Amino acid sequence: PNIIIAAYRGQIAGEPFRMFDFSPVGGTVAVAGVLFLALFGWRLIPSQRRARATVEDLIEIDDYIAEVRVPKSSDLVGRTWREAEELIGEHEVIVVSRVRRGKRLPGLPARVPVKASDILVIEAGPEELDKFVTALGLKVVGTEGSKSSLITAGDVGLMEAVVAPGASVEGRMVGNLRLRGRYGVNLLGVSRQGKAHRGRLRAFRFRVGDVLLLHGENDRLADAVSALGCLPLSERSLRFGTNRSAAVALAIFAAAIATGAMGLVALPIALGLAAVAMVLLTFVSLREIYDSVDWPIIVLLASMIPIGGAMESTGTAELLVGSLFGTGTAIAPWMALALVLIVTMTLSDVLNNAATAVIMAPIGVIVAQHLGANPDAFLMAVAVGASCAFLTPIGHQNNALVMGPGGYEFGDYWRLGLPLEILIVAVAVPMITVVWPL
Repeated sequence: PNIIIAAYRGQIAGEPFRMFDFSPVGGTVAVAGVLFLALFGWRLIPSQRRARATVEDLIEIDDYIAEVRVPKSSDLVGRTWREAEELIGEHEVIVVSRVRRGKRLPGLPARVPVKASDILVIEAGPEELDKFVTALGLKVVGTEGSKSSLITAGDVGLMEAVVAPGASVEGRMVGNLRLRGRYGVNLLGVSRQGKAHRGRLRAFRFRVGDVLLLHGENDRLADAVSALGCLPLSERSLRFGTNRSAAVALAIFAAAIATGAMGLVALPIALGLAAVAMVLLTFVSLREIYDSVDWPIIVLLASMIPIGGAMESTGTAELLVGSLFGTGTAIAPWMALALVLIVTMTLSDVLNNAATAVIMAPIGVIVAQHLGANPDAFLMAVAVGASCAFLTPIGHQNNALVMGPGGYEFGDYWRLGLPLEILIVAVAVPMITVVWPL
């Protein structure tokens, strides 16, 4: 939104906002918001939703992980693992690993036949475990200590991940994803809004904000999470192999910001060149670049930019402003500024913030011209309002992202977001009038 507002200002005034023109107002609003959340706002969230589920809360591993031995009489003996999976697939269980003569077999090799005395480490509920063992003639064996160690031994481990907006798994059922075959990972548990899912995983349909507990080989977990379009909540792995690589990457980013701040190169171009440099130095791959582009937002902006231009060129925006301020009722410029800020924040609660900036920027300028006020103040109000959407989980992708890990409900955003937005209006309007006099 800030880049859009800066570029629009360049169109109407001949010079865009510079890098730190947003800082006085934005910094004050940020400080006020942080103080509110730290000192008072967090108390507005119900106590049962103030802490997200941990790995242990996400799935009760000690109750859901078991070892079963394959006896000679079992139907699994002599079958390749691919054949065995057809039988196992009829039951609501997940085979985590296979142990032979005390050693875990790497992965679950499809062509290695099952032998008598093999031990299968499985994840299942008590009822599903009983049905599985009975149907295939298996025997449950005891373990000493915590069973959670069975799935984190050696080169395998656990990772929590949250379903991000636009993830490839969003809206899809677990059973259709073939996580083991495609990505080499198992899904051991799911948490939605802080509550662990105890039903059938295969029929579970993912939503944005769901927290997943994934199991697999450590060197594949991070790639699998990325391929699924999720974000890791724990066991994060860095792409940069050395401190030198990280330092170079930070230097490239700092150089892009510096050149943009000094006006040597337009900021979008500077950041684009930085991305190219990251690819050329193999810090990120072309595939990662492609996956990181938020294509739905690109399409949305491609649609909204012409609409914003049409509203301005056809006089629609001026007609809307005239209907509000042309009734003969006098209104102070600061009141109009507050109204533009409130309308922008409200629109941003239900529409993408960048698209909101595209629509509201020309309206803000026309309001300023109608009142004979400074357009820069109204553009700054649009910039602040477009980035302060706190009333709904759909107002910004960050809102949706924290909904699952925090265990939040829709009403929690109103409970905390409404007083926060009122505070922002109370702080931003006077600051804008001071920094950008009307």
